[in-house]
Amino acid sequence: MKILFVSSGNSKNGISPIIKNQGESLKNYGLELDFFTIKGKGIKGYLKSIPVLREFLKNNGSYDVVHAHYWLSAIVASLAGSKPMVVSLMGDDVKAKSWFKWIIYFFNFFSWSKIIVKSKDMYNSLGLNKADIVPNGIDMNRFKPIEQSIAIAELGWDSTKRHILFTSDPKRVEKNFKLTKEAFDIIDDENLELHYLKDVPNEKIFYYYNASDVVVLTSLWEGSPNAIKESMACSRPIVATDVGDVKDVLSKTKGCYISTFEPEDVASKIKKALKFKGKTTGREDIQYLKSELVAKKIVNIYNSVKGKV
Repeated sequence: MKILFVSSGNSKNGISPIIKNQGESLKNYGLELDFFTIKGKGIKGYLKSIPVLREFLKNNGSYDVVHAHYWLSAIVASLAGSKPMVVSLMGDDVKAKSWFKWIIYFFNFFSWSKIIVKSKDMYNSLGLNKADIVPNGIDMNRFKPIEQSIAIAELGWDSTKRHILFTSDPKRVEKNFKLTKEAFDIIDDENLELHYLKDVPNEKIFYYYNASDVVVLTSLWEGSPNAIKESMACSRPIVATDVGDVKDVLSKTKGCYISTFEPEDVASKIKKALKFKGKTTGREDIQYLKSELVAKKIVNIYNSVKGKV
């Protein structure tokens, strides 16, 4: 089966590691996979990619399925004439603004064969009964526990202090760094350091998880945040707000805590996580999210739409 992934390629590291990793997991099922990345930001940048993708499709033969990631990429693929189409909505495209959903409804009715959402929360927010819930899988060979001292040395962090990791770029408003910083300031412990993930190469991220005493996610909304699942695969204590599928994924794991959006509660949960001794059972608790198991579900979706135009 010949598949084309369509997605943004505008980040510092090019294609999103989440999307790239999913593509690699599908190749293990014998799929022939190509990537088309959209260059240029904003509506104008995406619209300029339509004729480029149309020419790409013309020159590269027919694909059994075109799989677009995020709603804007899917619109580009639709207007370029891609068929049949599978569309993965990732979180912001459903949760950020209500009018996004009306555009999604329009294109879904006229040209999309299947929509994938990442969590039950996204499914309920979208309101399309025929959407499939398929979270992103985790590469357990890449995200795994290592000794904290080794990870700290690799990153050059202070080995005499304890470390809190915020899971995103603080400038992304929806990730709500303000809440994490307020909680950190409430704790007011000079032996604690606060770090964050920004422009970190995918192959180095697992060092950040393993170097951290607590991983913190205080987002306003999410789909199915990979940072939570990757941290669990590294058996790290976690504090997270109840967004997306976070509660379903980690609430049964000791050392992992769901917080409210009050800084005092986040601070309290971080303190509890700091007291947790040893590694969590997170890795064992998310075996059902191994990338190869998730890839099989996606292949089944491809088979269900292949040949539909």
